[in-house]
Amino acid sequence: MPASDHTATPASDPALLRIDGPIATITLNRPGAFNSIDLSIAKKLEQLGAEVEANYDVRVLVIEGEGRAFSAGGDLQTIGAAADADTIAPVVGELLKHYHAFIETMRRMPKIVLSSVHGSAAGAGMGLAFVADLCIAADDARFTPAYAKIGVSPDGGSTVGVRRALQIFLAEDSFSAQQAHDWGLVAKVVPAAELKAATRKLAERLAQNPPAAIGGTKSLVYQAAVTSTRQQLDAEEEKIIDCMHTDEFRVAVKKFTTKSKT
Repeated sequence: MPASDHTATPASDPALLRIDGPIATITLNRPGAFNSIDLSIAKKLEQLGAEVEANYDVRVLVIEGEGRAFSAGGDLQTIGAAADADTIAPVVGELLKHYHAFIETMRRMPKIVLSSVHGSAAGAGMGLAFVADLCIAADDARFTPAYAKIGVSPDGGSTVGVRRALQIFLAEDSFSAQQAHDWGLVAKVVPAAELKAATRKLAERLAQNPPAAIGGTKSLVYQAAVTSTRQQLDAEEEKIIDCMHTDEFRVAVKKFTTKSKT
């Protein structure tokens, strides 16, 4: 069946919807900003997600990115400006209100959501890739959590997903330590004789993360399994805004945005 013309959207829109028979595709369409998520794309995703959910004929939703990256995550230019103006709570809160509505729709809709990832998937972009029911990735894809590096805890649905459990219980019989590492279940695989030294080295590296990022991340991840999606998204919003009020965040994001302009 040919693609549906009535769902076509102007090429300048921050996200595009295409429907071809039972398959809908949402394309993140801010390639000049590596599909980073600002208020415009969050609002558009909320709108398109609702359209897909309401379409009885759609069975699979594919999410992809235009240009060189899947998504670089939250738009740090916007967030950095809000930090300087001391308007983090209203600016980020408004953005996440619409973006979280899209994530809730993704999780609620009785359709398979498949993220198709190439290039970089960082921060909330990585969260979007993994909050989908399933993910298929090109061999050039690179997943970067990014949050702790700028002194914040995860957002954008990053701590909601259970897709690894779905794969393990439905698609796998048994797996080795190396496979577990490849799937992200094990952080590192080392020879048995080097375990103590490697454990110490990793512990020292983890200790370099800002306290707010560590505390917020642990709290979110441990509560995710017993918390509703709405409550988890609210908790993510609260934690990341708290982290964004810290000096560590302001310094880190200013350094990042200054570098990106050079």
